[in-house]
Amino acid sequence: MKESLENLTQSTIGQVLIEALPYIRKFEDKTFVIKYGGAAMKDEVLKDAFAQNITLLRKVGINVVLVHGGGDAITKTAEKLDVSTQFIHGKRVTDKEMISIVQMTLAGKVNQDIVRLISEHGAKAVGVSGLDANTIKAIPCKEAASLGLVGEIIRINTGYLDLLCHARLIPVIAPIGFDDEGNVYNINADDAASAIAIALKAEKLIYVSDVAGVYHGETILKSVCKAEAADLIEDGVISGGMIPKALSAYKTLDGGVKKIHLIDGRLIHSLLLEIFTDQGIGTQFVTERDSDL
Repeated sequence: MKESLENLTQSTIGQVLIEALPYIRKFEDKTFVIKYGGAAMKDEVLKDAFAQNITLLRKVGINVVLVHGGGDAITKTAEKLDVSTQFIHGKRVTDKEMISIVQMTLAGKVNQDIVRLISEHGAKAVGVSGLDANTIKAIPCKEAASLGLVGEIIRINTGYLDLLCHARLIPVIAPIGFDDEGNVYNINADDAASAIAIALKAEKLIYVSDVAGVYHGETILKSVCKAEAADLIEDGVISGGMIPKALSAYKTLDGGVKKIHLIDGRLIHSLLLEIFTDQGIGTQFVTERDSDL
């Protein structure tokens, strides 16, 4: 019995590796932009597994650019400093005092903790704030009158990020930006990831969050093409907070990114399961249905 179980385990592992091989071949030297947030940034087991996944992607030749959130950490830091936090339609009101906290927290502890974890698993990660080498230039967002120093991205310094990737480094980007007058802006991490993916002409943009994908009843839709999205919204299949995610995904696809993936970071190794298996684990948004990997 023990021998048969061992053979089964070896067979299963072998099958997984064989299934992954065409994906590894296809994506070598391609660029993936990954937005990292939700429970995967808080739970110690998930954090460690995510760092392993990122390391493996880099080791098989994929250029990984990581953009992270950190809203909970910002709020906790503000509380410790006795600074009140206010949101309008889910966006943080950011005055001069708050932007200092955002900069200190995101570009400081949150960013460096991620860099350290990835480095511990054998990859070479480097912390980058949007201020470094003019990585993220921004202007005030349309709601600046009520939100304060919340920015809208106008330019990404792709030369700097390409340089890091060519050196086999993993840029870990804190989503803050600045304008020509030196004002620093809080940038939505999803928006930053989208803008960076478009600017780098990335193969994939992958959102790692607490959302498993687009559900149709009890089933996760594995793939949604642009032509189907409007009908799914009209039918209520895509609803609530998933609507802006879907619209943002197609805007990113229109910008030249090939596929957008939405996966559940609460599931261990969900990143590898989505990329390197035939079935995947979340929902992918595509311009049109095809047979590509």
